[in-house]
Amino acid sequence: MKKSYSSPRRGLDRRTVLKGAAAAAAVGTGITGFPAYLKAANTPIKIGVPTILSGRVAILGESSVSAINNEIRKINEAGGIEGRTLEAVFRDSRGKPDEAARMTRDLVNNEGCEIILDAEASGASFAVNEVVRDMQQFCIHTNSETSSLTADPKNQVDWVFRSCRQGIHDAVGGGLVAAKVVKEKGLKKWATISPDYAYGRANTEEFMEYVKLFAPETEVITETWPKLFQPDYTENVTALLNAQPEVLYSCLWGGDLVAFFDQASLYGLFDQFTAFAVNLGDYPVLTAIKSRPAGVYSGSRYHKDIPDTPENEAWYESYMANSDVLPTNWAWQNAAAVNFVAEALKKTGGDADTMKMAEATAGLTIDSPFGVDGTLTIREEDHTLVNYMVGYSKTIVDEPYVVGFDQTAWSEIYKHEADWKKRNGYA
Repeated sequence: MKKSYSSPRRGLDRRTVLKGAAAAAAVGTGITGFPAYLKAANTPIKIGVPTILSGRVAILGESSVSAINNEIRKINEAGGIEGRTLEAVFRDSRGKPDEAARMTRDLVNNEGCEIILDAEASGASFAVNEVVRDMQQFCIHTNSETSSLTADPKNQVDWVFRSCRQGIHDAVGGGLVAAKVVKEKGLKKWATISPDYAYGRANTEEFMEYVKLFAPETEVITETWPKLFQPDYTENVTALLNAQPEVLYSCLWGGDLVAFFDQASLYGLFDQFTAFAVNLGDYPVLTAIKSRPAGVYSGSRYHKDIPDTPENEAWYESYMANSDVLPTNWAWQNAAAVNFVAEALKKTGGDADTMKMAEATAGLTIDSPFGVDGTLTIREEDHTLVNYMVGYSKTIVDEPYVVGFDQTAWSEIYKHEADWKKRNGYA
C-alpha cells in the first residue's frame, strides 16, 4: 500500500525567513506566481553533499564527488529538469559525525540546498539522519551500509531514503558463498577483524550469523576490533596468528583495509588462512595494496565487469573520462542517487519540495547499469535499495583483479532478510 505523506511542520529557521522575505519582495514588485518565476529564471536545484575528502579514506569521498558531478553533467547537458539545472555543493566532514551534522545544516540554511545526498560512512550517517529528520529535508543516504539505518523503524523517516547496498543483503550473499567454500575445504574455525564502530560490529555479526546458518559447524574462536583509521595493526595480526584459525573475515574498508593487508602480508597471514574481505573489491583498494594476495574472497563493490553489460562498460568509460580517481562502491551508489533524484524531480515537475520528492521516490524504479536486470528500485516499505549486484569474487594479482563472480539471487536475499527482520523486531 502506498504511503501517504503529510506536509512537515517547519519552524521559522533562516531558510523559511528568507523565503518569506523573498516572496514579500516579489509581491511588492507586482510579480505573481513567484515559485514559477524562479523556475523560469533557471535557478539551479542545489544538492548538498557532506562526505569524506581528507584523511585515509578520502579516495572514497573523491570518487563520490566524481560520480555525482559526472551524472549531473550528463543531466544538465540534456537540458536539466524542467529547464532547471542541478548543482552539487560539497563539504568535507573528515568522517566526523558532529561535523557532518553541522555541515548538513549549513548546506540547507546558508547554501540554499533543497536536497541532501548523505555521502558519509555509517558513523556520520546516523548523525545526518537525525538532522534531516529535524529539518524535514529530503535526503538520500548514499554510502552507509549499516542495516539498521533503514531497517530499524526507529531510524526511518518519511522523507529519507537509501541508494546504497545494505549489510544484511551482503551478509546473506557472503554467508552462502563462504559456507560453500568452507564445506568444500573442511574448515570450521573462524576469526574476525573488523572496525570497532556500528558498521563493523553489525556487519560482522550479520555475516557470521549467515555463515553459521548455512554451515552450522562454524565456530568463531577469536575476534579483534581495531579502531577506525588505526595506523598500526601489529597487535591485531599477532592475535590472529596466535589463535590459529582456519578462516578469516574482515569488513575493514578503504585505507584501513589497505594498511591491514600490507601489514598482515609481512607476517604471511594470507598464506595461512582462507580469507573473506567484503570491501576488498574497490579498484583503489586493490591497486593500493603493495603485495596483492591471490585467492582472497571479496564482496561485490564496483567493477566494470559486474554486471558484464555494455551499459556498465559505458558508465565506466564515461566516469574515467571525467575523473582523476578510480571508481569505488561509493561511486556507483552516488551515481544511482543522482539518477533517483532526477527521476523523482521529473515526476514532481522540477519541484524539490520535501514531501513531493518523498512521494515520488518511495517505490521508484530507474534504469541503471548497476542493477541485476538493468534496473534499481528504492523499496517503498523501508526506503532501501534493492536489485543491485550481490555476490563474491576471488582476487587475482593483476587486472581485472577479481574473477569468478558468484552472484546471489534476490529471491534468496528477500527470504532470509524477511526472517532477519522478524528476529530483530523490524518487521
